[in-house]
Amino acid sequence: MLEKINLKKKGDWPDFGERTKKLEVKIGELQREAKELGIPVMIIFEGYEASGKGTMINRMIRAFDPRGFQVFTTEKESEEDRMHPYLWRFFTKTPAKGRIHVFDKSWYQGYFSGKLSTEDIKQFEKQFTDDGNLIIKFFLAITKKEQKNRLVALMKRKSTKWRVKKSDWLQNKNYEKQVAAYDKLLIKTDTENCPWTVVEAMDRKYATMKILTTVAKSLEEAINQAKNKASNKSKKSGSKSASNHEEFKNGVLAGIDLSKSLTDEEYRKKKKELQKKLAVLHNKMYLKRVPVVLAFEGWDAGGKGGAIKRITQAIDPRGYEVVPTASPNDIEKAHHYLWRFWEKFPKDGHMAIFDRTWYGRVMVERIEGFATEDEWKRAYAEINQMESQLSANGTVVLKFWMHIDKDEQAARFKSRQEIPEKQWKITDEDWRNREKWDEYEKAVDEMIVRTSTANAPWHVIEANDKKYARIKVLEIVVDALEKALK
Repeated sequence: MLEKINLKKKGDWPDFGERTKKLEVKIGELQREAKELGIPVMIIFEGYEASGKGTMINRMIRAFDPRGFQVFTTEKESEEDRMHPYLWRFFTKTPAKGRIHVFDKSWYQGYFSGKLSTEDIKQFEKQFTDDGNLIIKFFLAITKKEQKNRLVALMKRKSTKWRVKKSDWLQNKNYEKQVAAYDKLLIKTDTENCPWTVVEAMDRKYATMKILTTVAKSLEEAINQAKNKASNKSKKSGSKSASNHEEFKNGVLAGIDLSKSLTDEEYRKKKKELQKKLAVLHNKMYLKRVPVVLAFEGWDAGGKGGAIKRITQAIDPRGYEVVPTASPNDIEKAHHYLWRFWEKFPKDGHMAIFDRTWYGRVMVERIEGFATEDEWKRAYAEINQMESQLSANGTVVLKFWMHIDKDEQAARFKSRQEIPEKQWKITDEDWRNREKWDEYEKAVDEMIVRTSTANAPWHVIEANDKKYARIKVLEIVVDALEKALK
């Protein structure tokens, strides 16, 4: 791709100023229209050192309303960044609907540091373009001689000398190898949904025109696609959108033995022993900087809160956060559905406990029609990718489904209604959800089969007996931490 680029192109337009002014006006109009349609836009700039990324970003953003965009320089990882999975710092900076975020260097740096593969990158981008994001990717290319001349010029000025690093000179020295490496990366990540635009950046007028023209064209195409999609809106999947796959027909939950129980004495003895172990492991987890994510799902009144409480009783409150997940608010709705969870993932050495999770996408949003069939079906792969990024960072990921039967749920609902201090726990929605028990059970079966992986397994907890369930959860957490800390 790069080796065949003609870098001698020049912008010898006598009406250059007039052309750029017209493009800027057009881009401003398109930005406003994209905002009205709620299209999030990401524009990334990669390229050789001294190729003019900063200059071109500054030139491009003149066309934008400053209230609608933000620029991020992400070449260097902060200490906070290093304490999270690599993609955390990018996912948390993705734009809300109608906004434009510009990245000076991006997630592509993770490829050269060995933290991301080209498949990781393509999957990361695809989940956003599938969700209606526009991603525009520019790669700025210059010759070896031009790069050296620009580095020398920067070194001569006191105001810019600090910008030149040893690695810049090293890149120039190994220019041919860098071209080959970038060429391989660009070819493997040049996709239909996220194509690269290579910018011949020797001549700044030419580079400016190519970038502005590409931005205008890309925005225009995205706007037209959004309008077409709105006019031919896909049907939302409701309760009838069950899977037809044979492997899910027998059901995971149907074979669970819910008769398991513990005596009060067994429960007290085991709880004391396990909580003591957990307290020690939690301290070691902090010292060794091992992050932990515990995800709790289950039937209403399945015992999620009780199980979580028995974990938190044993550990230092400064080292964990319990994240209750409710319906997304307006800010969360304006982002990709996984954004709010990336925001809460723990830094190294800390624990995040989620009471309800990202799996709402393939359960309640699927059953109640809040997500289209296309959206919840592709969520399995998106979730697996996200959890894979967590485990690649060394995160212990454990997922619990708190399983009870319908009779036990009815008894617990009734108990909550009769005890004043527990009445807040029961809502009309809980009763409505019972009417769709069979549909939810099918969705849960599919969820567990499709997303239980070696690094992020599902644990179905027999929870008709609360004592047994709480002990089993503690045992699984203790066992997983012991293995991780070895």
